[in-house]
Amino acid sequence: MPTPTPLDSAERVRAWRRLAEEDLDVLVVGGGVTGAGTALDAATRGLKVALVEQRDFACGTSSRSSKLFHGGVRYLEQLDFGLVREALQERELMLTRIAPHLVKPVPFLYPLKHAVWERPYVTAGLTLYDTMGGGRSVPRTKQLSKRGVRGIAPGLRPDAHHGGLLYHDAQTDDARHTLTVVRTAAAYGATVLSSAKVTGLKHAGERVVGATVMDVETGEEVAVNASVVINCTGVWTDDIQRMAGGRGRFHVRASKGVHLVVARDRINSETGLILRTETSVLFCIPWGTHWIIGTTDTDWNLSRAHPSATAADIDYLLEQINGVLLTPLTRADIQGVYAGLRPLLAGESEETSQLSREHAVARPQPGLVSIAGGKYTTYRIMAADGVDAAREDLAPGVPDSVTEHIPLLGAEGYQALVNQIDSLSRRHDLPVWRITHLLDRYGSLAVDLFAMIDEDQELARPLTGAEEYLTVEVVHAARSEATLHLNDLLTRRTRISIDTTDRGVSSAEPAARILGRELGWDEATVRTEVEHYLERVEAERESQQMSEDERADAERTQVTDIRTLAKG
Repeated sequence: MPTPTPLDSAERVRAWRRLAEEDLDVLVVGGGVTGAGTALDAATRGLKVALVEQRDFACGTSSRSSKLFHGGVRYLEQLDFGLVREALQERELMLTRIAPHLVKPVPFLYPLKHAVWERPYVTAGLTLYDTMGGGRSVPRTKQLSKRGVRGIAPGLRPDAHHGGLLYHDAQTDDARHTLTVVRTAAAYGATVLSSAKVTGLKHAGERVVGATVMDVETGEEVAVNASVVINCTGVWTDDIQRMAGGRGRFHVRASKGVHLVVARDRINSETGLILRTETSVLFCIPWGTHWIIGTTDTDWNLSRAHPSATAADIDYLLEQINGVLLTPLTRADIQGVYAGLRPLLAGESEETSQLSREHAVARPQPGLVSIAGGKYTTYRIMAADGVDAAREDLAPGVPDSVTEHIPLLGAEGYQALVNQIDSLSRRHDLPVWRITHLLDRYGSLAVDLFAMIDEDQELARPLTGAEEYLTVEVVHAARSEATLHLNDLLTRRTRISIDTTDRGVSSAEPAARILGRELGWDEATVRTEVEHYLERVEAERESQQMSEDERADAERTQVTDIRTLAKG
């Protein structure tokens, strides 16, 4: 395993210099999980690669998903066996080899609504689901009677089920997983930059030969030479294709998915839930000391940078989950809300429109490759397909993808540290649950945080307003994780914005002051960062009280500067 590259301010300066001075094989645009995976795939093939993201890594869809690595039970019903098999194989790789510190098994209860026909039907589907992924790192499906369901989920209404089935999938903190992919790519030699916006593509005739990239923090621009540009921008895919001057092989539409976060004690269950709705399925997912409830699926034509939940979204999710709960949830139970946009493929013919649940890779013109669609779970396959397509614009002899054999940073040595939790607790004077928290977020890289605490015991203090996190995590985020703004810390390096009852308001100033000391902020910058974060929280709360029409009216009156977007 290579030595991790600290993504601090000094490395950012060096990265900009490399971007301006070196000729690249591959320039990846978009710092979500697909872009991060593409940079890692290209770097581990021996290519010279850079990854640029106009805001923060994982700031879009890749921090606002359902946080699952799963095959997608509902796709079995649509007979999309290839997609399910591929996704389940990726789930197995993550659990066993690539990211066992970040991806964990999670149980789900499937309550049966019909007393007769539904059990054999669902059993057949979940039995197939159990076998399609190859290896087995999660338990097999288990049959439950009505009494069995009451035993593990007493919070369900007795009249809402006729027994059920218990099956397993896997989950992850999507933002932390994406950041770890970015850091792993950097460790293998990729140049990675956030707050780096592509403002134009360079051409030699019809061929794309690089891009102009602006430092969003300073406004300065550099010209970047690259043999091929790979477009991994999700819901911004069409923007890059238009920038290239070509028509593009496919188009992307944005579908909004909303999730609610509620305290764990509000639903009396030992397992997650998957519920049928009229149009899809609803998940209630265990998330530490919380539940995540989602999702919706509605077209979104407003700001792609700031999708938000409306009153109708929240009412819909509450209505669906309350249909099975003995003690209904209310708005007062909601601690956090987040909304993300799925980049769904919208083809120009009946054939291409069928790609919307899968991913597509196209080379619309020489020097440009676009990747779109797909699932978070299959990001590694998407990345490999994208770099394969880029071979046409690269020198002969580009090796095949090897990322199925590449553990992410923190994976190697993780299990050995898990076996030493008690001794680590005594050695560093931290409770076992704190050690577990750090290992499950950083894997074996947690030893770096332990060393920092040993040198300065003040770093072991809980962060004000978010006591599940330690001060050392804020300092580490500034020194090693490319954190530029307070919002990066509170919404993605940690999940304080959705994990705390006040959505991070009371943590904002203490966290900003710690970040400020590390990043060299003056008092005015600290105040500005705090104010911007508080304004963002208030804007989200206001949006969640609006109707769809009111939200659209508010959007039309908003004018947002790109530098403000970088902070949000």
